[in-house]
Parts: sequence; structure tokens; C-alpha cells
Amino acid sequence: MSDITLAQAQSAVAAALEKSKAIGVKMNIAIVDAGANLKAFARMENAWLGSIDIAQKKARTARYFDMNTGDIGNLSQPGGSLYNIEHSNGGLITFPGGVPIKDGSGTIIGAIGVSGDSVENDHAVASAGAAAVS
Repeated sequence: MSDITLAQAQSAVAAALEKSKAIGVKMNIAIVDAGANLKAFARMENAWLGSIDIAQKKARTARYFDMNTGDIGNLSQPGGSLYNIEHSNGGLITFPGGVPIKDGSGTIIGAIGVSGDSVENDHAVASAGAAAVS
């Protein structure tokens, strides 16, 4: 199994921090490895304490299912094929802000989870972090 390196995880955090600052938001940023274990984390000054856990769960959720958490959210609505999935695995987050991280060959090597603002901004910051890894 390929795994994200510490250097790659730190690059993802740095890119996510840069995007957060550019759009003027305070975020918690979590990177997990291929096994969904925490690899790197950053909490910007005055970012919400409650978002620490959410960022980590978004990252794990994205890695557990190898898809954006917002996509899982669409499938987990009442009547959806994954309805109530958020209650599995010790609690998942099924709204935007979690994104798988791929290496240059397209292999998923980890995931990023971001929380601290609107789900649209969370997703934008997570996407910027994931895009920084190659």
C-alpha cells in the first residue's frame, strides 16, 4: 500500500493554510495516511475548538470510502443508498470538507479534512491541500 509521506502531508497542510489565509477563514486541517491514521494537523489561531474533531473525521471518512465527503453526503440522504452511514465507523462526517489525496500516478495515499467555516470554504481549502501533493 502506498502511503503519504510526512513531507507530502506537510505540503498539503501548507497549501491549505495558504488558501485559508487567502479567503480569510480560520481552519483546522487534518491529514491522514492510507490507513486513516493522523499524519499531520494544524489549527489556525482562534479556529473553532469543535472543528478539530470534525476535520479529523472528514479526513478519515474521505479515506475510508475514497471519495469526497460531500459526495458521500449526497448518497446518505433519506432514501439514498448510504442512508445512515454516518453512524458507522465510530461516526463519520458526510458533508463537504474531506478529500482523498492521490500521488502522481493517481493512487490514493491519504486524505485531508478541513473544518472551520462554511462547507463550501472547507471544501475549497481541502481541495487546495490535496492538489499540492503529487
